[in-house]
Amino acid sequence: MLCLRQVCLFTLRHYQARTLSSDLLLSQINSCTHEDEVFSLVGRNKARLSEKHVGIALNVLWQLQKKRPLLLRTSDYIRNHSQFLTLCILAENKVEHMEDEAIVDTLYSILRLNVEDHDSLAEVLVTEAWKRLERQVLLSLPALSKFALCLYKQRRHFSPVIGQIAHIVDMKLDSIQDIRILSVLMISISDVISQSFRDRLLHKAEQLLEEKNEVHFNYAKRILQFLQNVKLRYHPLVEKCNKIFLKSAAHLDIHSVSLIFGLYEQLGFDSAEFRLVAKQLLSETIDDYYDPETFSKLFFTLGPMSGSEVRERLIVTAVRMAEEFSSHQVLVILKTMQKMKCRNSHLLKKMTSVLHKHLDSYHVLQLVKLTQYLVALRCHNLELFPKLKMLLFGFLKSNVIPADTAAIIHVLAMLPSFQVEEIVVNKAAAVVPQCRLHHLNCIATALVKWNHHDQLQWQNSSELCGNLLQKLNDYGFQRLQKADNLNLLLEELTHVNGGWFEEVLSEETMAMCQRLIDQITWANVLPLSFLLIKTNHRCPSLLDKIASVAVENIDKIHPFEIYFILFLFSALNYGPPANEEFFESCIQRLTSNLSFFETHYLVLLGHVLAVAGYFPPVLIKRIFNVSFLSKLDAELEVLPDTLKQRVRLRLMKLNRAVCLECPEFHIPWFHERFCQRVFCNSNSRINPLRQHVHRMLTEILGGGNYARISVLTPYYYEIDFECILDENKKPLSYMAQNIPLDDVEGIHLRHDIKDEGRKALPPGAQKIALEFLDSKAFSKNSRHLKGEPAVKKRHLEMLGYRVIQIPHFEWNSMVLSAKGEQLEYLRKHLYGMQ
Repeated sequence: MLCLRQVCLFTLRHYQARTLSSDLLLSQINSCTHEDEVFSLVGRNKARLSEKHVGIALNVLWQLQKKRPLLLRTSDYIRNHSQFLTLCILAENKVEHMEDEAIVDTLYSILRLNVEDHDSLAEVLVTEAWKRLERQVLLSLPALSKFALCLYKQRRHFSPVIGQIAHIVDMKLDSIQDIRILSVLMISISDVISQSFRDRLLHKAEQLLEEKNEVHFNYAKRILQFLQNVKLRYHPLVEKCNKIFLKSAAHLDIHSVSLIFGLYEQLGFDSAEFRLVAKQLLSETIDDYYDPETFSKLFFTLGPMSGSEVRERLIVTAVRMAEEFSSHQVLVILKTMQKMKCRNSHLLKKMTSVLHKHLDSYHVLQLVKLTQYLVALRCHNLELFPKLKMLLFGFLKSNVIPADTAAIIHVLAMLPSFQVEEIVVNKAAAVVPQCRLHHLNCIATALVKWNHHDQLQWQNSSELCGNLLQKLNDYGFQRLQKADNLNLLLEELTHVNGGWFEEVLSEETMAMCQRLIDQITWANVLPLSFLLIKTNHRCPSLLDKIASVAVENIDKIHPFEIYFILFLFSALNYGPPANEEFFESCIQRLTSNLSFFETHYLVLLGHVLAVAGYFPPVLIKRIFNVSFLSKLDAELEVLPDTLKQRVRLRLMKLNRAVCLECPEFHIPWFHERFCQRVFCNSNSRINPLRQHVHRMLTEILGGGNYARISVLTPYYYEIDFECILDENKKPLSYMAQNIPLDDVEGIHLRHDIKDEGRKALPPGAQKIALEFLDSKAFSKNSRHLKGEPAVKKRHLEMLGYRVIQIPHFEWNSMVLSAKGEQLEYLRKHLYGMQ
């Protein structure tokens, strides 16, 4: 009977399709130019409407809306029209007679018209399409991708039917040649795929992007959304998408630009070139964004890279529009204010006053983010924080998700004057066994802070807190010791930062990475390098393995990733066994692919190599070029302030290194004014240690005019102390050399620094630079000097100094606890009596 029924249905569909092809009513529906025309036809021909008429009518309604700008669409009017309800009822009754692809088209049309996800027609269409998939009805790839997108829009991310679609995609992946279809399928099935399937999809996407000359920017957006969904930062693919966005810049609107910036933020990617394009595009149309939705997106994208004039206009408009912002838009504005470091009191006051009406609508993670933004902006609203505490505390009591509990505890610790109740610690103790390392770190950091500030005030609070901290330590160790997959371990450690991790788990983490050393491959050397940079660990076995894997697989590693690997070795001042081969291989790969790097990253790359003692001519000549520096100035205008300052400082240091170490390049020193501004604004003061040592040097050398404190050298190195010894190692007076002594209160910036550096010393005399090195000059587990202080020593020697570097672990040791031992220690170093 079932087989007979299927044959009859097929025959009926075939017959209807043939007779309707010349159907006048069908032609009339297709010719409609307004939704009222469609509804009029439906009203007059209810009895004649077949399943094909109904499907086409719903599709035409969507197509008419699609042609209009977003703000002029009338979806509400359509959904509330009586004839639309008629169409939905007819479609529901005739769904079994519909063609396979007509079902998908109808579902897509009603969802685009904003019909509720769980509307009865939507449910019936999904069920019927699913049944046909189970009967192994083969939808075309375009129809399959459209069906998958419908399910994704309905948030059926983990539905069995999505798994079924993923299986079909797995089987047909090699035959997919349309990037539009692939991109839709990728985001739709992203929650139900394995890592190996994910990698195959990425490879296919890269292949299609390379083969196609013209790719619509919407497809590139979907690929970025896929990367976000699978929580993968895959630079090569993001870079390809960025090129598509740059080509399509003229077609991007504020919604697309805002989405792209948000995706870049999530994926840890930044493009100065895209920033420049977006800034120009949005600045030209800034007056067009007068509704809350588009303005909040404008504020988010343009605010952090705008100049003072545009910034002020944005702030004034945000204040005026504040009452109209939705709860989500308020979050966007506050988040952007934090990013801009904008503490405009008028805007902050306005936003906090608006927040009161939205607080109850936020879910737990939105409240967590909101608290972080307000604390970072130094908000002091006396009414807002008590309500925030109450809401967070309420969520904490009812929450059962370990990650959310840890996040709530983390932000509760940020709130001013928060008196911790015993239930907070009990709740933390309850979720600890289920927590990942990042969540353990959040809870531990909060507990340590509360304990330090005496905010645990109930009976036996110290004992309870101590027991929980020990429990956190134990579970942290257990979680590390159970790790047997390096990739999963590195992924879990990505977001772990802070004192508790560094003090308690850092050593065990390094030990575990060494136990898993055979799992290091070219694909995970980057996250491992990030971990070593973050933990400041000089682990020779891991560093040697990274170097050997990099050399063996140099062509597989993206140039941008090689930069970070070199940063690790340069910063730690570490040379692997095959040091020359390692650096030369990396440099060859980089210099052959300089086009991959934006202008400011070439400066950072040049500095990293300079610290390691390498100055590739092709890179140095490219950087120290007028057109390059002009382009760099333009890029710096749109970069975040922190990155902007870092790039400028690195360019100065690279300029200094090239002048001192590579005079054959004939690069001029052009950072004199920059350095003067930096030191004028630094407000450097003489700390107690320097004052103490200066008194001892005065005692050793025989007077205050024999040693200088906080000295600026040529090329603007600051050294703690300077003195001059003659050929017999007798101190020379600065007064006798006509060299002024510096103000003991701080650096005295003079304009004759370079001239002073050229003044001839008496024959055989030598300048001594005495430097005290704190813990930042060394890696965490080693007494080996890091890259920057090693370069400083090298450069000071080139400037004619004998450099004495005194490590903190020697000066602060028990051996030098008395003044007498300290005097003798300094005397031996000064006079070379070691």
